[in-house]
Amino acid sequence: QVHVVESGGGLVQPGGSLRLSCEVSEGAFMGFSMGWYRQPSGKQREVVAVITPSGTANYVGTLEGRFTISKDNVKNTLYLQMDSLTPEDTAVYYCNAGAPGPALWPWGQGTQVTVSS
Repeated sequence: QVHVVESGGGLVQPGGSLRLSCEVSEGAFMGFSMGWYRQPSGKQREVVAVITPSGTANYVGTLEGRFTISKDNVKNTLYLQMDSLTPEDTAVYYCNAGAPGPALWPWGQGTQVTVSS
């Protein structure tokens, strides 16, 4: 069974930055489109960024320019650089394979991002 472990969240002031990481079980990384998702409190989980096996990145809505998705195929790790954060970015962030379609793996515990002054 594939395991994912998200990390890097925390409390940050508006305008600040965070870099999230997602470590994936060895061997499970290759060949899948990977995505970062977020779930604000009381709302549904939504995809925010996708990266294809070839490395092409796509973003939802106006996040491009503030969020950057990347990956390290050797380390089996997915990243999300988030800049110019706003309170609306507050959510639990998750990663998974299969994006933007249905998630393929069990969900990890996620990492909480809180943007507040």
